[in-house]
Amino acid sequence: MEWVHGLSISYDWQDAIIRAAITLKLSSYEETGGIVAAHTTSIPEAPGSGRTWDYRYCWLRDAYFVVKALNRIGATQTMEEFISYTLSIVSNPNEAIRPVYSVVPIDPMDERTAPQLDGYRADGPVRIGNAAAWQIQNDSYGSVILAAMPMFFDRRLPRPGDQDLFRLLEGLGAKAGELSLEADNGIWEFRGRRRIHTHSTAMCWAGCHRLAAIASQLGLPDRAEYWTAVSNPIHHALLAGAWNEKRQAFTAAFGSDDLDASVLLLPDLGVIEADDQRFVSTVAAIERELLRENHVMRYATADDFGIPSTAFLICRFWLVDAWWSIGRREEARDLFIDALGYRNRYGLLSEDIDPRSGTLWGNFPQTYSMAGLILSAMRLSRSWEDRYWRG
Repeated sequence: MEWVHGLSISYDWQDAIIRAAITLKLSSYEETGGIVAAHTTSIPEAPGSGRTWDYRYCWLRDAYFVVKALNRIGATQTMEEFISYTLSIVSNPNEAIRPVYSVVPIDPMDERTAPQLDGYRADGPVRIGNAAAWQIQNDSYGSVILAAMPMFFDRRLPRPGDQDLFRLLEGLGAKAGELSLEADNGIWEFRGRRRIHTHSTAMCWAGCHRLAAIASQLGLPDRAEYWTAVSNPIHHALLAGAWNEKRQAFTAAFGSDDLDASVLLLPDLGVIEADDQRFVSTVAAIERELLRENHVMRYATADDFGIPSTAFLICRFWLVDAWWSIGRREEARDLFIDALGYRNRYGLLSEDIDPRSGTLWGNFPQTYSMAGLILSAMRLSRSWEDRYWRG
């Protein structure tokens, strides 16, 4: 109650926001500041799918979304501790960063199965550790830079970012620029293929783009000019390579026909304006092909385990935000309110949901989903003034 007392939240959906915020707080390991993706391992994404993963770890890509959610509600101490955790990981410039770490970053991450355990509803395998730690996920570099942004711009923080921190982030920016147009396993961690994923390139661009803004904030015009010169060609290549004229959409990867819900984030990252016709057309394509009973699939094509059957809960919040940003505000509110009805009796969400039955699947509670709920709720809510003065 004391922690919640210090939060700054919107008027609408306060109970849902508070419950989601507490979930993020309780997912934080106070000794290091790391925030785990979930508290469980090996709850399947779908029954009989073999998609069982250990989520009791800290993904660097989560940093951007979780920091943004914590910042939005004023949980600055928890946010700052998580930023410090991510920065401690990348402090050695001679080590390539991994996509995921333990709450104690030096702990091992090797993946193994536990054959003596039957698994959730006898639906294994049960995995301990996560092989995603050894994947190539280029978006991680941009995610850390974006997560560190409040250190330079949020005046509430007692230890503001300085030139030393900027130089550390420049090392990440150099890797982001180098890898921005290289193939990787992508945000959804495909185990059997690599492509130049739109989201990964967008995050690399965003990292370099934000370094220019940080340099300007620090009064370093030469570095601002440098990072602008680095980011601009990536931006041009991204818009050209990710746009599919035949599909009239930004697709999952350069030269691909596949749709992917992660492209809904392009306006929030600053890649494109929400009212750009290419984005509006992309949203329409995702509605046609990835929307299932008001739930949004990450993608609908086969991966290493076949064609997915469950929707990814945070993707619905991305669509809510996209509808809101392109002016479809009543539809966005309706879709968000409907999403709240799928929380369990404690107001919590897992990772996945069966679109037909509404059954929650995947590891639980999922910080990705709870952060998405917070961000959409804060975006869609009426202001306190609107509620009191306009009814």
